[in-house]
Amino acid sequence: MLNISRSFFLIMTSLFMMLTAPFASAVEASMADFHYVLHVDDLAPAKLELALNNATNLLQAYPPGTVDIEVVAYNIGLRLLFKESKFAQRVDSLSQSGVRFSACGVTLKGMEKQLGYTPELNPVAKVVPGGIVRIGELVRSGYVYVKP
Repeated sequence: MLNISRSFFLIMTSLFMMLTAPFASAVEASMADFHYVLHVDDLAPAKLELALNNATNLLQAYPPGTVDIEVVAYNIGLRLLFKESKFAQRVDSLSQSGVRFSACGVTLKGMEKQLGYTPELNPVAKVVPGGIVRIGELVRSGYVYVKP
């Protein structure tokens, strides 16, 4: 029994490491002095506007190249990263300034089932396995967590 439990633990640990290794290396690769993760899980236009304003303000507050910002969207907030979102132009502009946008894969799969088709995301959005997992990885790596 002990061998089965130990084997299960080793398999699960290995699987977790394989799934998170690409993200951990991306976090560690940043040479910026300041790191922020912005959590978006709301569809209210004022909340989405606030999240994008926060990213803009952070870019303006620090010298170029010294701040690393990632916006992680899940739940209904994933609509911020839809290709046809009314915020698409701002998302594109912030991306060109170095802000990264992560889209929750779990939410995307749920939306596919609900809508009957796969929503088209903004090309700058990177699909991550889970939005909340990504936020946890970033916070663990030293990112400041911001929930607009």
